[in-house]
Amino acid sequence: MISNFDEYLKKYKESVESPEKFWSSYAENFKWEKKWDDILKWDFRVPKVEWFRNAKLNITTNCLDRHLKKHGKKVAYKWIPNDPKEDSISITYEQLHREVCKFSNVLTKNGVKKGDRVCIYMPMLIELTIAVLACARVGAIHSVVFAGFSAQALSERINDATCKLLITSDGSYRGEKEIKLKEICDEALENTPTIESCIVYKRTGSEVKMRNGRDKWWHEEMKDISNIFEPIIVDAEDPLFILYTSGSTGKPKGIQHSTAGYMIYTSFSFKNVFQYKEDDIYWCTADIGWITGHSYIIYGPLLNGASSILFEGIPSYPDFGRFWKIVEENKVNIFYTAPTAIRTLEAKGLGYVKPYDLSSLKVLGTVGEPINEDAWNWYNENIGEKDIPIVDTWWQTETGGIMISNLAGVTPSKATFATLPLPGIQPCIMDNDGNELNNLNVEGKLCIKFPWPSMARTIYGDHKRFKDTYFSTFENMYFTGDGCIRDNEGMYRITGRVDDVIIVSGHNLGTAEIESAIDEHPNVCETAIVGYPHKIKGNAIYAFVITQGDIKNEINKRILLAVKEAAIDCALHSGADSKEPLVCFSFGKGDPSPSKFSITPSLDGEEADTVSEVNTKKITWKAKELRIAGKLYALKEDSGELFEYDSYLQALTVPGAEPRLIGKLTKKPDGKFAVELIS
Repeated sequence: MISNFDEYLKKYKESVESPEKFWSSYAENFKWEKKWDDILKWDFRVPKVEWFRNAKLNITTNCLDRHLKKHGKKVAYKWIPNDPKEDSISITYEQLHREVCKFSNVLTKNGVKKGDRVCIYMPMLIELTIAVLACARVGAIHSVVFAGFSAQALSERINDATCKLLITSDGSYRGEKEIKLKEICDEALENTPTIESCIVYKRTGSEVKMRNGRDKWWHEEMKDISNIFEPIIVDAEDPLFILYTSGSTGKPKGIQHSTAGYMIYTSFSFKNVFQYKEDDIYWCTADIGWITGHSYIIYGPLLNGASSILFEGIPSYPDFGRFWKIVEENKVNIFYTAPTAIRTLEAKGLGYVKPYDLSSLKVLGTVGEPINEDAWNWYNENIGEKDIPIVDTWWQTETGGIMISNLAGVTPSKATFATLPLPGIQPCIMDNDGNELNNLNVEGKLCIKFPWPSMARTIYGDHKRFKDTYFSTFENMYFTGDGCIRDNEGMYRITGRVDDVIIVSGHNLGTAEIESAIDEHPNVCETAIVGYPHKIKGNAIYAFVITQGDIKNEINKRILLAVKEAAIDCALHSGADSKEPLVCFSFGKGDPSPSKFSITPSLDGEEADTVSEVNTKKITWKAKELRIAGKLYALKEDSGELFEYDSYLQALTVPGAEPRLIGKLTKKPDGKFAVELIS
């Protein structure tokens, strides 16, 4: 484990200069049925990446079997139910191994074999981890679907992966609600021809319909079945799982991960990022239906022999102190959660925090989205008491593991910054023209220019889409889809999805900046910025905000401030004195009175090029450059007419071309300028 900053620098240098040597050295710690012929073969143009080529293994041997001698009696999971009045359940590595072997026999009895796809649609239960690991033990490919998805979403994923078997439960609990999962499955299975059997775990005891020949109870299948199952040996590059992630357009993408590379990287990143020690109690609050749950509830912790909390419930039930109560009662050392949860708990006040002893905590973490500064500071001051490292982890479903993050207490941290890449990760920032920005203090699009072991290998059944989505934007690079800043210290800050852009009156507005500005308000729990059709602008923006208390007016002000700071040229399209102002932003339901503002443009600038005699329709006037918030326009000074700058330049030289009229600049009595747009 990397234990100081100098060692990090040394290891990072080694990982970049000799990646094969670096990863093979770490891989020696694991049990292999057959060692690799060579470490890495790759070509991003195809794309094709192979790690530990021709090695043979089973990942569950490394998650379970190799721990039995030393840690057989150690708790692997302590399951904490939704209802605090219900008893918790602990399972040791020895017990987990036995249950996984039993369920492996169940899968085999139901016709599941190596390479088959198995869909799992379950709440956060120990049985969910058993089902996942059993699939891996028999060499089947698990496809976990978050148990909050609809019947349609479930059937789409089953059909795309052509799953053979579905594993679910009768229902689940979420706070005071009972969700009838089996009913959702029954609806989904009306249109899933590849499903042969459905195994149902009894969680709620609710009455459910069981179809003869298809549906089987978990407890009946597990009765009188052998607890011995020798793991099926697979190739290093054989698929381990498919996990669906939504794209900005089109159907969900079935991200496919291989076995060996994923095993090596999740183990390495878990141990180093969280600085895991043998006796630590670890808790990740994510759901196993997402990649965070795969990598840092199941595989990463188990590969390191960790003891983890597995929580069925939600942070607000029975009250907003539930997380901190669990931390206190279980003396949690490492706590890993999402900024959304942090903001929600922040909004509810310290009255839900102060009653609990959080002194056991040694490491805090965030995952899932960039964390805003206000939430980071609250987390740091009130949960960490300014004395506990916060690891702000950036990674994706596609990356398999944490890519950019500080190592807890080892490498520097900085509010809202993911900070530095892990060893083996080679990030770069690209501009829109495909040029790498090598300096400090730059902003652009985040790419990775060298393969890492846990990266996705394809989109299941659609390799062309995989290539087009991740490897076609920039030559010979993996494009993350995220914007990024590298500051003067070389630290990385993720600014959000670059495709999360709403075009308002021809201007690109990134949703992340606006959401972040709103999220800074202490009474804001969560924000979503969405576009809606507008007859004049093409699109306008709505902000959907979950708040504590009525702060509508304050939110409006923050939206406007965010735009002025992050996308200020859009202000051009909201002249306060216009006859028909083009409103950039509105808030709330229905058709409220829009917020609007004007700006004071600078009239500085040189005269533009002289009139061209080539143009058949001559421009008989000279324009001045008008710069508004760094964006150029062409101004006909005598009339105040404002033209699109590029179209003006084109009209000087291209026969028949005319400059595109934007609007009119007017001077108000107070000496300020406003823009009246021409629709």
